Amino acid sequence: MYFVFLIIWIIFNEKFNLEILLFGLMISAAVFAFVCRFMDYSVKKELHFYKKLPGMMRYVFVLVKEILVANLNVCHLILSEEEEIDPALVQFQADMETPAGRAFYANAITLTPGTITVSLEGDTYVVHCLDESMAAGLADAKLEQMLHELEG
Repeated sequence: MYFVFLIIWIIFNEKFNLEILLFGLMISAAVFAFVCRFMDYSVKKELHFYKKLPGMMRYVFVLVKEILVANLNVCHLILSEEEEIDPALVQFQADMETPAGRAFYANAITLTPGTITVSLEGDTYVVHCLDESMAAGLADAKLEQMLHELEG
């Protein structure tokens, strides 16, 4: 978060020189100390975040790839005349440890075109799929596996 404060400081100043950098380092340190003292944050949590950052970036890359592939599949399904759209309501279990992990997975499903998370109760997801073929993609669970690794 310290580096986020520093980057925001530099962006708001609209220019970059040594004076702005040094003053930004001090201001960012003061704001970071305030956040650590009064908002239940610590350097340990900061280091934990940076340790998980490569996994998060990989997750975002895979999610964007899945969204693009699903966009192409939905376009093909809609524009093809010989295929008929057969919607399905699918119920499955996902092994997530935290409520945040479950919410991230539900949002990833909803962000992917052709699927919408209808309900999430405990570990049970109910998902509406535009076609049966999209329901098969939920069993693949590459995103679920990546989120499970990020939770641990």
